[in-house]
Amino acid sequence: MSISNPSQTTSGGTPIIKIRNFDFAYGDAQALFDINMDINAKQVTAFIGPSGCGKSTFLRCFNRMNDLIEIARIKNGEIKISDINIYNKDVDVIQLRKHVGMVFQKSNPFPKSIYDNIAYGLRIQGVKKKSELDEVVERCLRDAALWDEVKDRLSESALGMSGGQQQRLCIARALAVRPKILLMDEPCSALDPIATAKVEELIHELKKDYTIVIVTHSMQQAARLSDHTAFFYLGKLIEYGQTDQIFMNPRDPQTEAYISGRFG
Repeated sequence: MSISNPSQTTSGGTPIIKIRNFDFAYGDAQALFDINMDINAKQVTAFIGPSGCGKSTFLRCFNRMNDLIEIARIKNGEIKISDINIYNKDVDVIQLRKHVGMVFQKSNPFPKSIYDNIAYGLRIQGVKKKSELDEVVERCLRDAALWDEVKDRLSESALGMSGGQQQRLCIARALAVRPKILLMDEPCSALDPIATAKVEELIHELKKDYTIVIVTHSMQQAARLSDHTAFFYLGKLIEYGQTDQIFMNPRDPQTEAYISGRFG
């Protein structure tokens, strides 16, 4: 199956997510229209566009979070991750979500200790050996640039952390089960500028090992963080390409109007 619009491909990487002719709806209301794009491994891809344009809905399609909404349905097309159509009926959704982690707009640590937040996913998978749990907790907190801040209070409640620390803890928790892909739905929208800078620095480091797809309302953030940017409007993918090209030389007049602040 070929991509209908050649401009929706990427360069300079190996695709790990391939979307073809993807239509998605909530009941009778179609939310996404004929989306075609490839997302490269170990890069940051940003989704931008005005509120209600479908970018968060699309992001949640990658780990089938929309399955939790009764009226949500695919009308057409497919999403392949590592060449497996994730909407095939024989796909184990729990395993899919292990490989495709998610960090939400509002940090949502469990009402448990810092340590238990990280160890939770492993314990569900049957890991009980304390030395193994200790190793993973330290690794994930180091990967999330949190270890030095919390190593002396791992038994304390995660709810006592600052907002920025809580969000980095949620990232560390997602990393514990070793996902290939990390989805982030406006992860900095509730954070102050200092905490935002720390999360952005973390994302930049994490892309060495993970594929990251981020939804953001901040065009400055997309420009700072991402290798590729996709602009959505009214459920359609208007333009997709290297971030520098999207921001400096957009091909589509709608993209240019949004980037320049004339609408959205």
